Amino acid sequence: MNLKNQMHLDGRLTVVTGGAMGIGYAVALGLAQLGSDIAIIDIVDADDVVNAIESEGRKAKAYLCDVVDPTAVENTFAEILKEFGHIDCLFNNAGVFQRAAAEEMSYEEWRRVLSIDLDSVFYVAQAAAKIMMNNENGGSIVNTGSMSGVIVNIPQCQSAYNTAKAGVIHMTKSLAVEWAKFGIRVNCISPGYIHTLKVDPSKLSDVERGFWFGNTPMSRMGNPEELAGAVAYLLSSAASFTTGANLVVDGGYTCV
Repeated sequence: MNLKNQMHLDGRLTVVTGGAMGIGYAVALGLAQLGSDIAIIDIVDADDVVNAIESEGRKAKAYLCDVVDPTAVENTFAEILKEFGHIDCLFNNAGVFQRAAAEEMSYEEWRRVLSIDLDSVFYVAQAAAKIMMNNENGGSIVNTGSMSGVIVNIPQCQSAYNTAKAGVIHMTKSLAVEWAKFGIRVNCISPGYIHTLKVDPSKLSDVERGFWFGNTPMSRMGNPEELAGAVAYLLSSAASFTTGANLVVDGGYTCV
């Protein structure tokens, strides 16, 4: 089979968490352009991305779900399976970011970040895998880590976020090993600084801008659309021998 045919996602259903905006929106649309139908899971309205996907000629539906609730996650995946008849791929992307000095961080702040950025990634991956285990060809999962799971960012304080993302990267490797026997591949992308509504360079301090841009060899932030190709590759058959990998997409930040 040639590479062009391996990269397409025709006939597949991809679940995208946190797909209403930002990275999730851009990746969901990119996957639809490669032929995948899309189920969006988010806690906010996702009509915009559903309409954009449908304009590409693909089927899409949004599901309201709080991914920190494992029962809600299980029920939502059951609804998606009933609606589409199959679940082949997962882009496990929902997350939050919070700055807080470690010595000042409250228990509630710590648990909020860990529950959304780490615990929910497991709940969602588990729910998807239980369904994929019944597929003839298994399935493919891509989790969203971060370069913050590989290095410690400065000058901002974000120990909870760093810890959660490091956990996602190692969880990815663990699940890849456990679920390989079911034909399920589990990989991870680790973005660098990506320009979204939540991370707007115009709102950075001069010190932050100096660190972020000065330490990125490409001297800029990435765009959400620049992550779509990485996710598409890992979900597609072109990556059929790739599992447990962490693909860092950071403009070279972690190289220096």
